[in-house]
Amino acid sequence: MEASPHPGLAVAAPRARAAGLPGGRALLGLVLPLALALGWEAAVRAGLAQGRLVPPPSRVLGTLWGLAATGELWVHVTASLVRVATGFGFGALAGIAVGALTGTLPLARRLLDPSLQALRAIPSIAWVPLFILWFGIFETSKVTLIAVGVFFPVYLGVAGAIASVDRKLVEVGRVFRLTRPALARRILLPAVLPAAVVALRTGLGLGFMFVAAAELLGASEGLGYLLLDGQQLGKPDQIVAAIIAFAVLGKLCDAVLVALTRPLARWQDTARETL
Repeated sequence: MEASPHPGLAVAAPRARAAGLPGGRALLGLVLPLALALGWEAAVRAGLAQGRLVPPPSRVLGTLWGLAATGELWVHVTASLVRVATGFGFGALAGIAVGALTGTLPLARRLLDPSLQALRAIPSIAWVPLFILWFGIFETSKVTLIAVGVFFPVYLGVAGAIASVDRKLVEVGRVFRLTRPALARRILLPAVLPAAVVALRTGLGLGFMFVAAAELLGASEGLGYLLLDGQQLGKPDQIVAAIIAFAVLGKLCDAVLVALTRPLARWQDTARETL
């Protein structure tokens, strides 16, 4: 029997087939958290750890089940999700618009970018007193804080992607005498989209971080409020349950965003597909 001229490919093929199985990659991603959870559960049950400050997974799951059974969990999840979605929408649209403006117009970049970079360095918590003073303690201040958190990574990603477009591609478009709208649609937009998608995902992650900060500082519902309530009542199982709910909700939203934006970059032929 003749040996394969490329033994590495023979080894990689079954691996690629296994990774391509339906749900195979998702299940593989659960190995580490499940191993950690089972290990901590075993340590607590064996008496190697108390589990008082960091409760075992069985107690956390019981808390989640109880919150879900009463409907309280869904109220908090819905409140946080609506705030993140609204703030992400406003922040992402503003970030894309301003990033495209400063990325394509040198005058706008010199005029706006220094101020935006200075504002980006301000800690998120520093905006809270000002937003509460301007908008009160209700939804407007929370959504505005989330939008600010989303705006800056999206702005940087879009502006940086436009600035890093290969000059030769633009020159080719000019050789073919493309108009400015055609140049933007056929060359700039496809070149910018992959980096813009990454910026949107980063902004979405920061949106969940900012909603936690907003809800910790004044809310009657939301996962951030659930965290604060668990701290005040001395319930570490509720705190961990809220953290897990944040993680699951954030991951699901990120997966939805990736699925919605995947067709925009389908033309790419990247090395990731073969690794």
